[in-house]
Amino acid sequence: VQLQACGGGLVQAGGFLRISCAVSGSIFSFNHMGWYRQAPGKQRELVAVITTGGRVNYTDSVKGRFTISRDFTKNTVSLHMNSLKPEDTAVYYCHAESMYYNDYWGQGTEVTVSS
Repeated sequence: VQLQACGGGLVQAGGFLRISCAVSGSIFSFNHMGWYRQAPGKQRELVAVITTGGRVNYTDSVKGRFTISRDFTKNTVSLHMNSLKPEDTAVYYCHAESMYYNDYWGQGTEVTVSS
């Protein structure tokens, strides 16, 4: 299984970015998929997760600003990030847990929000 993330970049505060994760295989085969991020000097944290059944969960700091979505035809999971803040600056990692409870990670995509 391979996860390929893309779409990061530099954006001004208040701006918008969408990052996507392409999965080699069907996303139906995963219990859940999500996005983590790791800012410089900080631990990796969960940002958003979506289960096979469509249940979503977000960390408090991004609620109302970020939306996680998936496309079964393209086997992708995306994170739509609105009203970006400098504190959202981090490397964002796509994650997937298989139905056999194996963890898979993408290579990370960098998001930088300038003030």
